[in-house]
Amino acid sequence: MKVSVVVCTYTMDRYDVFTEAVESALAQTYDPIEVVLVIDGNTEVYERAVVDFGDRENVVISNNDKNRGISHSRTRGAELASGEVVAFIDDDGVAETAWIENLIQVYEESNAIAVGGDVRPNWQCERPDFFPEEFYWLVGCVEPEFAEDGEEVRNTYGSNISYQREALLDVGGYDPSTGRKGDKHLQAHEAPVGIRLHEKFGQGMVYVEDAVVYHTLFEYRGEFRWLVSRSFWQGYSKRVMDLLYPEAPDAKGNYLKWLVVDRVPRRLEGLIRSPSITAVKQLGAIGVFTAAVGLGYLYAIATPNLVEKANS
Repeated sequence: MKVSVVVCTYTMDRYDVFTEAVESALAQTYDPIEVVLVIDGNTEVYERAVVDFGDRENVVISNNDKNRGISHSRTRGAELASGEVVAFIDDDGVAETAWIENLIQVYEESNAIAVGGDVRPNWQCERPDFFPEEFYWLVGCVEPEFAEDGEEVRNTYGSNISYQREALLDVGGYDPSTGRKGDKHLQAHEAPVGIRLHEKFGQGMVYVEDAVVYHTLFEYRGEFRWLVSRSFWQGYSKRVMDLLYPEAPDAKGNYLKWLVVDRVPRRLEGLIRSPSITAVKQLGAIGVFTAAVGLGYLYAIATPNLVEKANS
């Protein structure tokens, strides 16, 4: 079973980490494999990538005619791919060498149409002491109790996700109204694919905890102000998702219940048993981030023509 690993990027500012992502894809223990690089409308990045990777026989390189966003680029990568399975890693991810091998094992042993794995943080600075692990999803990493190994979920995070190529293209690939596009950061571009796959095939994505990608987290991702802003726009994005896919299961409700019913009481109990400033900070951050998500959702409700703006 041939696998195509798609890596998309769009700016020279990320070229060094992009190179690490590509090299980690090329270093996989699994074979046969190809790596598809999609540059999102940046000639300088494209020319540099051709110099660095163009002589590799298992590398395909393409440049969009203009900046079209991560969702368009990922779909384009799947269209260019020749593998039966197409896997995606972000341009700031670094995969363990057995990443693809562990994903493909599920395809070979089952009728899975989509498989994803664990995304772990790789802080480029000291992890902020106020940052609670329950909100790892804010930085694209897997939070505690996300899923059991082998459990079916709607989708995993974008830096560690794969599909049967034909199934992905059959549902239209990624929704271009979601995902990063220049300075526009409408989140949750993996969710629409998971929703449409489940609607068409009646299957979700299988989570594999041993298929590991590390997400490079630069210092700004640990800034409290940035995380609050990220929370707000996540809430905004969730409202857009509700409008685009009104029949989809309410994943946010399950998360909020888990947070309020399980994690916060557990943290309060731990704080009583063993008081610490760090524990207080993290409880406070949970409250602030949750409130920011809610405010973003309410702001989206009050925004006229929200779906039209998301598609523009």
